[in-house]
Amino acid sequence: MPQDMPPTGGYAQVQYKRNVPARGFKPFYYMVGMHAIMAYGFYKYFHGVREQRELAREKMWGRLYLTPLLQAEEDRDQVRRYYADKAREKELLGTEQKVYNSDRFVRPTFVYTPSQVTQ
Repeated sequence: MPQDMPPTGGYAQVQYKRNVPARGFKPFYYMVGMHAIMAYGFYKYFHGVREQRELAREKMWGRLYLTPLLQAEEDRDQVRRYYADKAREKELLGTEQKVYNSDRFVRPTFVYTPSQVTQ
């Protein structure tokens, strides 16, 4: 009896690995996508920082320009209160009395106190 010999061309390969198809994209495409998203995010971030800086500068200059106007309004209010106090004092006392011993102007201060003191 002749010995069994391999077929001509050899035996077929023994499949010992799983043949699972790859799901999803290749890692290179994920890296490209991630870098594109990050580049867009940095672009938006830097434009946002620039806009915030511009708004802060505009706010600062607006406050600088409004300060004299607000100071003038406060001065007008204090003058109005001063003359109203003088008129009220004249009405109550019948005559104007000097509060200070000099003619130097002393800026009036208004202090708001609670109506009832708690202990």
